[in-house]
Amino acid sequence: MIASDRFCLLLSVYTACRSDFRSIIADGEMKLFIGEGNPHCLKVLAALELSGVRCETQLVKHEEKVVPYLTHPVLPILQLPSGQHLFSPNSICQYLFDISGQKATDATNQWLEWEATNLQPAVLQSLQLVALQGKRVEAAAVMKEPLSWLEQSLSKRKASFLTDEVVSVADVVLWAALYPLLSDSAFEPGDLQAVRGWFERVCSVSACQSAALRVLQGKGAEALKSFLQKQPVTHTPRRDSPSNSTEAEDSERELSPEEIEEAAQVYSEGLKDFTVVTERKHPVLPQEGKRNVLITSALPYVNNVPHLGNIIGCVLSADVFARYGRLRGWNLLYICGTDEYGTATENKAREEGLTPQQICDKYHCIHASIYQWFQIDFDFFGRTTTQHQTEIAQDIFWRLHERGFLLEDTVEQLRCEGCQRFLADRFVEGECPHCRYPEARGDQCDKCGRLINAVELKNPQCKVCKETPVIRSSKHLFLNLPKLEQDLEQWLQTSTAAGDWTTNARHITRSWLRDGLKPRCITRDLKWGTPVPHPDYKEKVFYVWFDAPIGYLSITANYTDQWERWWKNPQQVELYNFMAKDNVPFHSVVFPCSLLGAQDNYTLVNNLIATEYLNYEDTKFSKSRGVGVFGDMAKDTGIPSDVWRFYLLYLRPEGQDSAFSWTDMALKNNSELLNNLGNFINRAGMFVSKFFDGCVPEMLLNDDDKRLIAQVCWELKQYIQLLDKVRIRDALKCILNMSRHGNQYIQLNEPWKKIKGGAEDRCRAGTVTGVSVNVACLLAAVLEPFMPTVSLSIRSQLQAPESSSRAMLSGPGAFICTLPAGHRIGTVSPLFQKLENEQIEALRKRFGGLQTPSNSSVAVESKPNAGAAQHTPASVTADPERAKQLTALVAEQGEKVRALKAQKAEKSAIGVEVAKLLDLKNQLCLAEGKTPEPPAQKTKKK
Repeated sequence: MIASDRFCLLLSVYTACRSDFRSIIADGEMKLFIGEGNPHCLKVLAALELSGVRCETQLVKHEEKVVPYLTHPVLPILQLPSGQHLFSPNSICQYLFDISGQKATDATNQWLEWEATNLQPAVLQSLQLVALQGKRVEAAAVMKEPLSWLEQSLSKRKASFLTDEVVSVADVVLWAALYPLLSDSAFEPGDLQAVRGWFERVCSVSACQSAALRVLQGKGAEALKSFLQKQPVTHTPRRDSPSNSTEAEDSERELSPEEIEEAAQVYSEGLKDFTVVTERKHPVLPQEGKRNVLITSALPYVNNVPHLGNIIGCVLSADVFARYGRLRGWNLLYICGTDEYGTATENKAREEGLTPQQICDKYHCIHASIYQWFQIDFDFFGRTTTQHQTEIAQDIFWRLHERGFLLEDTVEQLRCEGCQRFLADRFVEGECPHCRYPEARGDQCDKCGRLINAVELKNPQCKVCKETPVIRSSKHLFLNLPKLEQDLEQWLQTSTAAGDWTTNARHITRSWLRDGLKPRCITRDLKWGTPVPHPDYKEKVFYVWFDAPIGYLSITANYTDQWERWWKNPQQVELYNFMAKDNVPFHSVVFPCSLLGAQDNYTLVNNLIATEYLNYEDTKFSKSRGVGVFGDMAKDTGIPSDVWRFYLLYLRPEGQDSAFSWTDMALKNNSELLNNLGNFINRAGMFVSKFFDGCVPEMLLNDDDKRLIAQVCWELKQYIQLLDKVRIRDALKCILNMSRHGNQYIQLNEPWKKIKGGAEDRCRAGTVTGVSVNVACLLAAVLEPFMPTVSLSIRSQLQAPESSSRAMLSGPGAFICTLPAGHRIGTVSPLFQKLENEQIEALRKRFGGLQTPSNSSVAVESKPNAGAAQHTPASVTADPERAKQLTALVAEQGEKVRALKAQKAEKSAIGVEVAKLLDLKNQLCLAEGKTPEPPAQKTKKK
């Protein structure tokens, strides 16, 4: 249910309960139930006194059930003369003001909704940080966004209070929410002059003073400790989060005694025999009786370095799902590669003074290097400039031609006389004929999303030379989409019903069908592309959106000659396509129609996963314009790739556009990674090392331990359900919730104090430590798809069994004791470093959204391309100073690899460091002005 809808529902309950004010005064039958140390009761007591309504108040304990039909105790509660109850604090306040004659306005309703949906979650999290953990700095960071917004709103108003010159219900509700924090002199949320002035004015109201004294008893936030300990750990909603309630956000769910006991029983059974396949064997092929999953991410184009929007929209999202699927035991193949044909390549080659093939070689290498740094674990990363691409594309073309699904027509095209060429759609810009956006491309408008014929543009310009193109006629071939529409509709009905298609993918596809399909041109008057094999069109090449998706097939063919077992096997293979939303129609309409028309039993997409756009600060990323943070920039910041992965996935634009922000990145690193996740894992490990000589102590579980185990187990099950549905960002919330539960558990049980006490206290410290370190082991498992290097570090520090991750993530998920009493852990060290304001400001100035070419040539190809001819990459300029630095780094990394091998470390750990060594060696070659040697190709065993 949408948060505002929940508020409206409570409001409707309140409205239904309204009675005549005079009868209530006469009968005196209303009763208000409150509890000490409950911040919500602060609101209603102040509202009651201000409204002047006669009402009996009764103090009850937190655990007392006032309303029998509620599943758990709730306070405050207003019992009405009719016997009905109001139990939303805001609704109670509004009801009291309303019946006293102070009617609610639109303005007060808006403030109440903002308090309930935006302010209250942040306040509750901040109170938990202050009262339970003493972390006022972190609490102030959580409150920064809502308080800044409130400051901005108040600064624009001339009135003394939120809506008028007198205190309204909105003032009471917001004041009461903020009082435990802002009345604390040690809480410093920043310079908030307008907020402070308003807060002090409300504080001066006698009704508010007496309510604060009654609820908090002069103790401030400390008085709330008992109440907060019984509340679930919360987190603030992000601006980019959809407001509908999801499983991941349902952290307030009450666990039954049966659920708690069941979770504790499963945990105590420990790690049983569990077979784990530690190494992938290539080629990965479909297997009978297995879940065979084929994953593709949209092929990145080779006209520039990929930016963060490209990375999160396609390859990183797909990588998380692929890593997760392998942990779940699926038989999975993840392929991708560079899309290399078209005018964009020709123009880029002209800009850099290279041939189109050289530009493809150069940027394929750059892309591969950046994805390797981001730890994108492709099974194969290929390219479209291969013989397999030509053969498969031409075969599909002839099958469409023979079955009558192609049309011939003469079309008008834009030709640039200055460049002496027909202009591809994306190389002409002008005013959109639909929404008048001045920078619409020749194929689609970025603003309104409508498809465009380039000749329809107003005031068109050639993007290369800026001249006005002229219209010329040319004969072309079209895919007859109307003739395939019925087959497409039938397939879509099945695929969208059975598979996981994101909402935007469904809507975009339906909008195409609603408008009626039209023939789509599949040829172009270009030189650089897959040749059209028809003799009448031998001077033309295939249009990129007919040709490029076929690259998925040809890249797989370059990976294995048994590629048809994946691509002509719809009965056994599930296909997931990952992309940004602008690629949807080509993957949900054009490409499926090509395969349906070919009538060759092709595997079609079952699950189409499309993101919205990731913006950069207050503008858009643009690969062609060089705006935003690009992959090579991320590498050069010194911030580890796992932190980049985390922040991009935290921001992942699943329901609506989101925006990258340097300040927010630092905030999320310091609050979520350092203070939440890293703090918990480090404390758990350090307690084992410091208090128990590196051995996990005996665990004698009590009710608190079992409750934590059940909470964590519930988050794990949510994590699995969400990732099964490719809800990547929401699954990440579950991980952070697990560590929050763990931090609160440690803070409440204080093992560092109990270890100094008697035998019983020391035993209790051992149980808390043992359970905590096992939660840390679970966190290593669930982090593996998101932050693979951090996951490996945690497992290494804890010396976790290899089978632990797969065991806990199998089936519906089970939190089990994988580190039993007596298990010896390794050396514990911090996982994350703080990002300082000065560092972030320096990065903002250094990279400020404008791409620099300095490091775009530093690259290394991570996977061999078995099917492509080898070409010599473009030469690079030597950099002696950089070479000197890299020589030292190569020597240092070489020593690290040798040490790991001598210690007989895990192969996966050695592999990570070897990959870093190879990357450094190739960077050294480039810095010396040499061409990196291609990686040796492994001979496939027959």
